[in-house]
Amino acid sequence: MQAQSQTRYSDEELAEFKAIIDAKLAEARKQLQFYLDQLSEQTNSEDGKLRGLDDGTGTMANEELHRLASRQQQLIQHLENALLRIQNKVYGICRVTGELISAERLRIVPHTTLSIHAKQNR
Repeated sequence: MQAQSQTRYSDEELAEFKAIIDAKLAEARKQLQFYLDQLSEQTNSEDGKLRGLDDGTGTMANEELHRLASRQQQLIQHLENALLRIQNKVYGICRVTGELISAERLRIVPHTTLSIHAKQNR
């Protein structure tokens, strides 16, 4: 458990967070590839092109897939940034208060840069 005077997480704690982030990163990349495959399939299929001409549902589905892929790309970037913070041993430090973000919060949202207190005061 972290002491009040602790200014950063220990190497062991950082290793635990890295494992969590690595798992989330693998899942996010897998999900992104799924969206990209779906987009490619819709773009390249003759059936999809014909349906797209008939009504706007193909366009709406395409836009939704683009939105989901974009969100996944953002998540991947945030997770990769978190890995850099681990590497630099500044992971888990709130960018507003400078205090440690609770380990419980980091386990749930491992890419966060704000403590609950800082997030609520935004």
